Amino acid sequence: MSVTITALEAENVKRIKAVALTPAPTGLTLVGGNNNQGKTSVLDALAWALGGDRFRPNAAQRDGAVAPAHLKVTLSNGVIVERKGKNSTLTVTDPTGRRSGQQLLNAFIEPLALDLPRFMEASDKEKADILLRIIGIGTELHVRDMEIKALYDKRTFTGQLAQQKKHFAEELISYPDAPEEPVSASDLIRQQQEILARNGENQRLRQNLAGLEEKARVLADRRTQLEQTLALLVKEQDEVNESLCTARKSAENLQDESTAELEASIQSIEETNRKVRANLEKARAEDEAAKYASDYDKLTDAIEQKRKERLALLNGADLPLPGLSVEDGVLTYNGKHWRDMSGSDQLRVAAAIVRRLNPDCGFVLLDKLEQMDMTTLQEFSAWLEAEGLQAIATRVSTGSECQIIIEDGMVKGADLPVLSAAPAQTRTWTKGAF
Repeated sequence: MSVTITALEAENVKRIKAVALTPAPTGLTLVGGNNNQGKTSVLDALAWALGGDRFRPNAAQRDGAVAPAHLKVTLSNGVIVERKGKNSTLTVTDPTGRRSGQQLLNAFIEPLALDLPRFMEASDKEKADILLRIIGIGTELHVRDMEIKALYDKRTFTGQLAQQKKHFAEELISYPDAPEEPVSASDLIRQQQEILARNGENQRLRQNLAGLEEKARVLADRRTQLEQTLALLVKEQDEVNESLCTARKSAENLQDESTAELEASIQSIEETNRKVRANLEKARAEDEAAKYASDYDKLTDAIEQKRKERLALLNGADLPLPGLSVEDGVLTYNGKHWRDMSGSDQLRVAAAIVRRLNPDCGFVLLDKLEQMDMTTLQEFSAWLEAEGLQAIATRVSTGSECQIIIEDGMVKGADLPVLSAAPAQTRTWTKGAF
């Protein structure tokens, strides 16, 4: 069963002259009073008595006090803790009457329960680390978070590449009328050379025709002059005439081919190939953009799967408080980060986590609860009672919600020193006080 504080008696500690306190076993016990009257000194006295020298106030003894500081705390497990004498010597007595020391207290006293602001002022990551250490999944959850972050970073980079490729492809110019493959200049030149060769042969044939015609004319002229050689020339003339006839027939069927189209193609080949290259580059860019977009979608699915695994891990953990979680390495409660929680939710989270750090410690000390309204105080007290947790807190108030009122270092209405007379009466917590 968790250990709680049954009673406190204190003299000459910080601002305390003489205070006796019997807190409620569970729920909220409020120590009220105006500023600088000794409320916080009550919590400091408890922390010093139970937490040891590391909680000793810098000025432990009250200014002007003749007698040394004196503390006595009784715990629900029967242990009695006392500090007294000039050196504030610690005495810890267990239920059997045997003397012990700080080591016995450390077994069931959680240091953060004595110094809750230390937890509340820790960084978000430190709070999350404490929670994960409690539920025992810190390392495994860290692995999940690192995997998610790596996938998220990769997906972000992939998405950026996909957008860049898409924009690049959209800005490129395409030419629908261009051929699919670059045109070869050597093929066009070869075709041109073949046509030129054929045209050259045609020219040769034309020249041959002209020569034969000239020769025929010469022979005809000589015929009239050289009748004596006519017999010899007839045969030659017939042969020439035969050749002439053949040449004429060949010449009539000849038709020169134009190289204009090929010349234009050769001149425009670079422009055509530029368009083809542009089309190919645009197609490649569009393919790359589509590939990166597909990779982005796959990474998104992988991230969602990792998040589901992470959520399952947290859902299966024994959390100190329903609604607690760790998101991106920081503590959350009901989906809110620490800075976005209400003051009462922050106290509830802190108390639950600190209690789980050492389940044997059944109390926490809280300072400055004046920021809570009456309704919130009542809700917080009811939650503490339901959890079986004891909280001793201070509040700048002299209202009926406070169990005791500290005035000038003493319980209001008490006349005698605590440890040298009967304990002063304390008020009883009643919900009707709200």
